[in-house]
Amino acid sequence: MVYLEKKEIGKETYFYLVKNIRLNKQFKKFRIYLGKGKISKIKLQELKSKYSKVLGQRIKNYLVLHDPLLGLLSKKQIKSLDKIKREYKKHYKKLPREVREKHYEDFLVRFTYNTNAIEGSTVTLNETRLILLDKITPPNKTLRELKEVENHKSAFEFILKYKGDITNQFVFEIHRILTTGILSKSTSGKFRKVQVFIAGVEKIPPKPKFIEKEFKDLMGWYNKNKKKYHPVILTSYFHAAFEGIHPFIDFNGRSGRLLLNFILMKHNVPIIDIKYNDRLKYYESLRKAQEGNLGPFVNLIVKYLKDELNKVKV
Repeated sequence: MVYLEKKEIGKETYFYLVKNIRLNKQFKKFRIYLGKGKISKIKLQELKSKYSKVLGQRIKNYLVLHDPLLGLLSKKQIKSLDKIKREYKKHYKKLPREVREKHYEDFLVRFTYNTNAIEGSTVTLNETRLILLDKITPPNKTLRELKEVENHKSAFEFILKYKGDITNQFVFEIHRILTTGILSKSTSGKFRKVQVFIAGVEKIPPKPKFIEKEFKDLMGWYNKNKKKYHPVILTSYFHAAFEGIHPFIDFNGRSGRLLLNFILMKHNVPIIDIKYNDRLKYYESLRKAQEGNLGPFVNLIVKYLKDELNKVKV
């Protein structure tokens, strides 16, 4: 909250516009000099009104300088994202119930196909539709690939119904649903106990003994910052960090993309479908994010949000 501060120095009275900002566990005071001497209450209120925006911009510049995540989205981009959020809700509400059901089915099929294809599944988009909507089993597909499709639907439905926030148990349950009938009970829904490697990626995920600590740190970051950052920034950072930890023996990518959509949904932002055909862009932006450059991944999410808006426009 902005307030006026009066200081007596010698025989002079000085006036300042002040705001205290909490940074970590301490407060930092920001102030702007308004004048000295006898200044009426009316004049002080005029000065307060005049310089409040200036003080706000000064604080924002300081925060961005000391926290680059706050400067990743420009004012124009934030306005555009707010518009996407409003427009999506408005257009979606206008859709007849039958069309909404078809829209849900379409997204479910697309999302399930793409997230599995990114991980190497040979089940096509049309075959995914046959399995999920028509209950038809296509020939020449392994039992594992069929389970991957069915399990992803179950996991997606789980996050849609879940009313809480992200916890360890929530993440474990997503992984357990995804891997039921595929991984053993000793590894399904549990942190890995072996070292894993990501093909084509130089950075090696943490050793098993460090996973619990790193995941706890990520959850601490999320709970501390979920109201501080724009949902797109929050989602991007969490997803990149989650994939960097690679907490499970397998199905990290699919778990991570479900969590990505859960965070967006939690903030009333449209959920997205990262395309198999964009996997190289996805992997590259993820790599850059894990190296400290979150910008490309943020831009990728913004692109997909625009795509989802266009799908519901009438």
